[in-house]
Amino acid sequence: MITVRWRMFPLHPETPSEGQSLAEMFRTTPEKVAAMVAGLRFKAAELGLPFGPRSRTFNTRLAQELGIWAEEMGQGEAYHQAAFRAYFADGANLARPEVLLGLVERLGLSVAAADRVLQERLYRDQVDDDWQEAREQGVTAVPTFICGHERLVGAVDFPTLAALLTGQGVVRRT
Repeated sequence: MITVRWRMFPLHPETPSEGQSLAEMFRTTPEKVAAMVAGLRFKAAELGLPFGPRSRTFNTRLAQELGIWAEEMGQGEAYHQAAFRAYFADGANLARPEVLLGLVERLGLSVAAADRVLQERLYRDQVDDDWQEAREQGVTAVPTFICGHERLVGAVDFPTLAALLTGQGVVRRT
């Protein structure tokens, strides 16, 4: 049986906790950002993913640390989905602990335990290890799917992802 594991990746680790405008981050005009966001929104719609209006990006380091904790609590998939929706559909600033604690509360996890994870940075080293592994594997974009020696980069449809897996000998369950 194949196991899927989320790995953390520092797409833009220099982003300040208060966020940054996309125009500033990409050093371009608001018009070009609008076109880029429209393209992302179209791709998200094609894939059935939520994607709201975006003009800013936020630092997701704390969200990544909390994600590893949520995985250990058996709620990793639900947490990652909630964080994705909060960030990409709702435009939430995932650098704000109160936003992350709100996600945790909605998932029925311990807010007090999650707050301790954030305050004491209990998963800092695990995220650092993931970041180092990503650098060593040449990951430069998200999502990146790696199976065996093959990889897919970017949001892809299910048939494309399934082809990656079956091409590496993974048997599809019926």
